[in-house]
Amino acid sequence: MDLKKIILSKLKKRKEIRAADIIKRTGFSRAYVDRFFKILQEEGEIALVGKANRARYVYSGKQFLLRAKKGIRNTRIILSNKNLSEDIILEQIKRDTGIFIDIRKNVAEIADYAFLEMLNNAIEHSRSRKIEVSLNRNSRLMKFEIFDAGIGIFRNVMRKRRLKSELEAIQDLIKGKQTTMPRAHSGEGIFFTSKAVDTLIFQSSNKKLIFNNIIGDIFVQDTKRIKGTKVIFTIGLKSKRDLAKIFREFSDRSFEFNKTNVTVKLFKMDTEYISRFRVWKSHHKSASVEYKNADENITFMIKRAQR
Repeated sequence: MDLKKIILSKLKKRKEIRAADIIKRTGFSRAYVDRFFKILQEEGEIALVGKANRARYVYSGKQFLLRAKKGIRNTRIILSNKNLSEDIILEQIKRDTGIFIDIRKNVAEIADYAFLEMLNNAIEHSRSRKIEVSLNRNSRLMKFEIFDAGIGIFRNVMRKRRLKSELEAIQDLIKGKQTTMPRAHSGEGIFFTSKAVDTLIFQSSNKKLIFNNIIGDIFVQDTKRIKGTKVIFTIGLKSKRDLAKIFREFSDRSFEFNKTNVTVKLFKMDTEYISRFRVWKSHHKSASVEYKNADENITFMIKRAQR
């Protein structure tokens, strides 16, 4: 039985095949079948697209590879955090999937920047042995998740900056320009990412910090306790945000990162988000404002607005 001929014949009919297809057709072991797939790869006849259970073979050639990769719109990778380089991981994802194919230049620039910055944070700050990365793309947006089982972003900031609580650490993160490694980082990665993407979420311990640029708001919520840090961010495929403009907006003429402009809206009425507390207070200077039944997250945001 000419196994190479069977593989190529099957591929001609179906455009892409898996090793399991040939094993089922011939009854041969996986090791034996994989050997012939490897020979055909070395001969330049076929190419492998995808990883693990998503792996399949297509004819070699740019058009065949591109068509196959377009069908791969999600991936999940568990990385060993040893000598890890975020740019190599990004290139690997682009090579093996279609998540970044045919997206607008401005969206691609934001996605690249945000992914590299957030993965770099996990690599250098988390102290986690493993880092889990998930990327998904649908017809509307790209979604990225980076999870580590390390010290936790809020606790790390709290300890390194000698703060009293994780809420104070969250305050530092909202301000921007904060870093636990000042000699190696300016602290701009989180800040610029929080301005560029549609949504950016940091979940650690029992707190969740949410930057929502769709409605222009920032939230702090209680959540289920987790060990480490989960970072989730999304960017719409039709986003008009421009990374270069965001850099210019928050940089001075010497291109130093030195501007911070954060507005926090305080409450929601029906479906409309309201931001009038400070305006009202400015017109009623003699009035005293009291709040009741606020949990620590709401109290934190109110006091921040009052300052």
